[in-house]
Amino acid sequence: MNVEGSELNIQLERPKNTGHGDFSTNLAMMLAKPLRQNPRNIAESLVKALPVSEFVARIEIAGAGFINFYLSPKAKQAVIRKIQQEGERFGHHQTGAGRKLQIEFVSANPTGPLHVGHGRGAAVGDCLARLLAANGWQVTREFYYNDAGAQIDNLTRSVQVRCKGIGPEDAGFPEDGYRGEYILDIAKAYLAKETVIADDMKFTASGDPDDAESIRHFAVAYLRHEQDLDLRAFQIKFDVFSLESALYTNGKVENAVQQLVASGHTYEQDDALWLRTTSFGDDKDRVMRKKEGGYTYFVPDVAYHVDKWQRGFERVINEQGADHHSTITRVRAGLQALGIGIPQGWPEYVLHQMVTVMRGGEEVKISKRAGSYVTLRDLIEEVGCDATRYFLAARRADSQLVFDIDLARAQTNDNPVYYIQYAHARISSVLNQWGGDAATLKSADLSPLEASHETALMQRLSEFPEVVSTAAEELSPHMIANYLKDLASDLHSYYNAQQFLVDDEKLKMARMALIHATQQTLKNGLQLLGVSAPEKM
Repeated sequence: MNVEGSELNIQLERPKNTGHGDFSTNLAMMLAKPLRQNPRNIAESLVKALPVSEFVARIEIAGAGFINFYLSPKAKQAVIRKIQQEGERFGHHQTGAGRKLQIEFVSANPTGPLHVGHGRGAAVGDCLARLLAANGWQVTREFYYNDAGAQIDNLTRSVQVRCKGIGPEDAGFPEDGYRGEYILDIAKAYLAKETVIADDMKFTASGDPDDAESIRHFAVAYLRHEQDLDLRAFQIKFDVFSLESALYTNGKVENAVQQLVASGHTYEQDDALWLRTTSFGDDKDRVMRKKEGGYTYFVPDVAYHVDKWQRGFERVINEQGADHHSTITRVRAGLQALGIGIPQGWPEYVLHQMVTVMRGGEEVKISKRAGSYVTLRDLIEEVGCDATRYFLAARRADSQLVFDIDLARAQTNDNPVYYIQYAHARISSVLNQWGGDAATLKSADLSPLEASHETALMQRLSEFPEVVSTAAEELSPHMIANYLKDLASDLHSYYNAQQFLVDDEKLKMARMALIHATQQTLKNGLQLLGVSAPEKM
């Protein structure tokens, strides 16, 4: 709000202490300076001017001039009607209004099974896609992988020597080769002339151990197929797969370089081509084309993002590991240097930190299959898809994450995903015992819902749309996980404090309506995390 040229930080928020009302505003204190009046006097004038409403029980002035609003029981009960009306769309918004948004996540190179870090990126990225779709954006999920370069060369050599009977323990094994048992699996499949089919490619092996090109294509396709299986087990599906090699073959890398040269933001030095990224906020200029002729890795990244822009995405979000932090400034600098209308700060980035896996109080560092790291498939097989997804998305992406396998497997209230799913199942059990038609709950009289546990539960339900909106705005799916824990806690407290199937028909129907609305909200929240809502446990 602007008063006489002054920006006022006016807040309307839910007080942490419920004794301070359901909503509180600092409006009077913000108006005090520009109006040159005592804030309490302003607050009194505002309160007197407010119209009488059946939804506000009372209004109080506190402290220096806070205005606290206490909602009426009818206002608090209104959330149940809203949930009954909106059902699975309760909590959804139209902020995006159907505009195009792309989320790139996982984007693992096809050199081995997906590790737990990829799993965290998959969980966070997919939850972001669900959140933003729930806020009205037209979301495209995209997987980009580097199918060229030194890592793929190492993969090819590793498989080739395995085809020739040379193992990691032998002197002839490449120093930088991949040593996991999965390399031997690829070699055996290649020698058997198998055909592998991934979501975005198909290839049949020649079976010739000297045919490096065939080995390269087969190994990439084989591992892409393996990654597809990992992602399918994780219940994640991509709309688009993009290959780095395609950016070279279709000339998009060369076109981007030519445009950057034409823009005047490049220069030659020490037989290399440089981009003057310092003109766009970087701490030093960056090499584009190395002395020996190849392009540095950020050049195809720039070309790739030009392709995204040309496909019409208003917003692009890259969910990546924290080791990609150094690429942000140079990619954005390259896009700005092109001068093609891409806004500053495009694309957006969400970077996740590392994951430490624990079992029995000790860190788990390697997989039997991958050899050097814990795979996503290991976690899914240990604790299931639901617990894996929840635990990997339940903390801020930029915070370190400890994944406790023992906790994730525990069927106790200490396990948050079990605790939340159990709340949903508990409600299902009560509703099944009741045996009535849920449609009749839409006409239930809600006026009996005035007990403290009922008021707290309705208050929590009313917060869900706000949490969904904020989580999407801040790109923070962990906020949904935290909300669901709080909602489950409110439900369990209510369950332990009250009887539901009481003789008083009016009270019983009101309580059935409340827990049915709670069940719907739990289900909607779990859906945003990609976690199931079981009816029995």
